[in-house]
Amino acid sequence: MLSSGTTPQDRQENIFGLTGEAQSLADTLPELLIEARRIAANVTSGWHGRRRAGPGETFWQFRPFLSGEAARQVDWRRSARDNNLYVREREWEAAQTIWVWADLSVSMCFRSKQAAASKRDRALLLMLALTCALNKAGERVGLAGLTRPLASGNSMQIIAETLAHAPPEVTLPNPEGIHRFSEIVLFSDLLDPPEKLEKWMASIASTGAKGHLIQLLDPLEETFPFTGPTRFEDPENGEQLKAGRAQTWQQEYLHRLAAHKDQIITLACKFGWSYTLHHTDRPSVQPLMLLHSHLADAPQHKMRGGHP
Repeated sequence: MLSSGTTPQDRQENIFGLTGEAQSLADTLPELLIEARRIAANVTSGWHGRRRAGPGETFWQFRPFLSGEAARQVDWRRSARDNNLYVREREWEAAQTIWVWADLSVSMCFRSKQAAASKRDRALLLMLALTCALNKAGERVGLAGLTRPLASGNSMQIIAETLAHAPPEVTLPNPEGIHRFSEIVLFSDLLDPPEKLEKWMASIASTGAKGHLIQLLDPLEETFPFTGPTRFEDPENGEQLKAGRAQTWQQEYLHRLAAHKDQIITLACKFGWSYTLHHTDRPSVQPLMLLHSHLADAPQHKMRGGHP
């Protein structure tokens, strides 16, 4: 969102940057995968999957036939194997799929000296750690618009490699394939116009699916500590803005940022989604624990806000 001091060389790297950005991301992924597994191990304790018997089309398990049940529920082929009666249970599809997405647009690469990581790397770390934790809890996770739902041990690796080859300018994933009994978790700074976000959320909400917004902001973006002559540059299009006394802009900036966040929270309430604000100088486990609460509540269509 803010950039003060970008050099012409930096601009040139951005202009020719898709290959460079992809390489940078690829170089970062091994370290992020290791860290994601560590974080997932710390938060997985107490996480329980929601897979259970219920309405659906996917086979889950066989169980013994109980006295009083209708004979049509018996799976005669399975029962013929050992002369006992068995019922074929289907999986409850409210836990069918959780879709994830990390915004890798240029604005997400911002990192101040106060932050532990760039917004991009924190988004990736949280997404991968969540994938790992959910898989361990028995859930299936897919990268929205790009992969099928995955439940294997290498889901993190597949999702990470797939996202590394996705166009970085795509801030919101293709909603196709997201349907009722699904949930989507979006990791982004959410600095695009709220109208764009609302249109995307509406297309998902129309299917009956639920969503969770995790807004990642650098602590510098929340404080605007600039003073004196300062040059700001839009990381998306390179447009520059110079301030003679940057401190005089602080109050207006903070007012506009607060209004923008309020619009996002209003959208989350409108569609019944959860909203979490996370700063990149804070521990990664905080938004994951809140996400666990939100995901556990989703089948009952509840919502809680959180601001770690």
